[in-house]
Amino acid sequence: MPADRAAESMHLKLLLPTRVLVDAEVSKVVAEAEDGSFCLLPRHIDFVAALTPGILIYQPAEAQDLRYVAINRGTLVKCGEEVLVSTYDAMEGRDLPGLREVVAQHYESLDEQERRTRSALARLEAGVLRRFMESEGPTGGRST
Repeated sequence: MPADRAAESMHLKLLLPTRVLVDAEVSKVVAEAEDGSFCLLPRHIDFVAALTPGILIYQPAEAQDLRYVAINRGTLVKCGEEVLVSTYDAMEGRDLPGLREVVAQHYESLDEQERRTRSALARLEAGVLRRFMESEGPTGGRST
């Protein structure tokens, strides 16, 4: 990137455990930390923040529209022109209503996975208890 562009933009990279969700030149990043929301601009001082669950907003360089990312807890590090965000879970949307729908579908899916996991765990526990009771036998595991 030319030196004059460096003063006008930052490079945002949003990292998930399995992939890079956002890799873009941006002119602004707004996020939520434990002590409130903040906005980063290209010439902002280097910065580190623990992010809370919420909406991260960024504006692509040379664009007027905003992009929205729902994130779980994470860490944001701004160093020079680089802004790195690392989070366990995030979903991107072009507008807030669309993002709301994506998040709702995501959590419905997680609820279904959790229900299936709890059901499988209950079956596993019941099987272990049944085998334990069978191994105890009629004397309760004591020899006579």
